Amino acid sequence: MIIGDLKNKKVTVMGLGLHGGGIGTVRFLVAAGAKVIVTDLKSMEELAPSLEKLKDLKGVEYVLGQHRSEDFTSVDTVMMNPAVSWNNKHIKLALEKKIPVEIDSSLFFKLCKNPIVGVTGTRGKTTAASLIYEILKVAGKNPIKVGIGQISVLDKLKELKKDSIVIFELSSWRLSALGRYKLSPKISVITNIYPDHLNYYKSMKEYIADKKNIFLNQKASGVCVINYDSEILRSLEPEIKAEVIKFSMQKISNGKTVYIDNEEVYLNNGIDDKKIMDVSAIKIRGRHNLQNILASIGAAQALGVDMNYIKKGILEFKDLPHRLEFVRELDGAKYYNDTCATSPEGAIAGINSFTEPIILIAGGSDKNLNMRGWAQAIHEKAKGVIFLKGEGTNKIISELRKIFNDPEKDFTIVESMEKAVELAKNSVEKGDVVLLSPGAASFGLFINEFDRGNKFKEAVKNLK
Repeated sequence: MIIGDLKNKKVTVMGLGLHGGGIGTVRFLVAAGAKVIVTDLKSMEELAPSLEKLKDLKGVEYVLGQHRSEDFTSVDTVMMNPAVSWNNKHIKLALEKKIPVEIDSSLFFKLCKNPIVGVTGTRGKTTAASLIYEILKVAGKNPIKVGIGQISVLDKLKELKKDSIVIFELSSWRLSALGRYKLSPKISVITNIYPDHLNYYKSMKEYIADKKNIFLNQKASGVCVINYDSEILRSLEPEIKAEVIKFSMQKISNGKTVYIDNEEVYLNNGIDDKKIMDVSAIKIRGRHNLQNILASIGAAQALGVDMNYIKKGILEFKDLPHRLEFVRELDGAKYYNDTCATSPEGAIAGINSFTEPIILIAGGSDKNLNMRGWAQAIHEKAKGVIFLKGEGTNKIISELRKIFNDPEKDFTIVESMEKAVELAKNSVEKGDVVLLSPGAASFGLFINEFDRGNKFKEAVKNLK
């Protein structure tokens, strides 16, 4: 497929949204010469920030506050927002009429002629993808980031050069579209799989099925880098047709591997073990990030990057926004933003990254996840906790009351980040850490987790 194939095609973009991806998709399609219809259940007022960024475009038809059946049955293609379900009644209408339904990821894969390194995982995919990008950049490999954070996808196609290598962060939703078109990246990386998005998926089996699309259509000449400490990923290994590179927090003796032994990082290329660096030299906060580093080394090995460049890329890597991000020190207390910890496992990793006393800001909306382990971690590690209102918060508190054996125990719940930060400051002492690590989703009080993190940073910077 080439971009020219889109010229004069009638394309419905379902879900403009407020995150930026829909904006990029519309701009790309208009530039390609497509006749674009944008439809979203949100109103014009709700979508005002996104519409403002598209006001210079001519000829785009907007159908807002509703979805019309004809926009899914009388068009050439439907571009679906990644978060929309394939069981949506309008998507089903399109599929019944044999109208192609794409997500930005599937269209990108069809149009991109460059090698793609795809990175997925419940936790750590952004960090691992960013590490791979930095290593390749240091090595002079001309990498391009796609889908990492809030970066739009399709407009990255115009940045590609002949020698570009694409580093594509792939959510389970974006992978669902690749599975439908039997597409997988040349090199795939899976950081881990934990329960997540069970408000969207009916079961873990469904969630894992979408994750598997990252390797199911790889050729034998491809490479799949997997976390061998994950029981789920070990069980999936027989389904992988590509060459497997394993990574682990302990020594693995067979095949191509990346591992830690005696606090030293090693790479085995299938013949020899070679030490890359001491763990103590790594600056990224959080023991859990060692797995992301190992994953990035595995991908770099698959791309033939020299070990010196691998080491240099890792040692020069800087912390990412919204992931254990240091915000400020005030009156001897340090404030950290870990808003991207939207699941219990992520938040547990965040809270375990500190030895200092912690005043925690946590909670939010529910993704139908088990909060027992997160509640136990809060009980053991937090000096104090302030909760953000939401159904996820109610589940955490319910588990905490069981731990305290007190069904009436009171907890502080607030409805704004400003109030949460104010209360945290009032209870903090010199040497403490104030940590936003929610363990829950953000919808309800915030536009998304990035909005939640930005509001935390703003409130912290405004403290006197």
